[in-house]
Amino acid sequence: MKLTNIAIQAIIDHSPGIKLKLALALNCSEGSINRYIRENDDNLTKAAALEVIRKETGLTDDEILEKGVAASRRK
Repeated sequence: MKLTNIAIQAIIDHSPGIKLKLALALNCSEGSINRYIRENDDNLTKAAALEVIRKETGLTDDEILEKGVAASRRK
């Protein structure tokens, strides 16, 4: 599962505090968060990260998570 471009951009555009909150939620460094964002890493879809993203950006799960990735791979 991956984040949508909308969610990635919201994290990038948001105040720097969101990266620190994500780092604390995922028990990692802000450098790791920057890498996760750059690579759209699955760690950003963990429950703790999603909670931070929802709270800080105001986005819904539908706006945060990509849909249909698994279905398109089955073809």
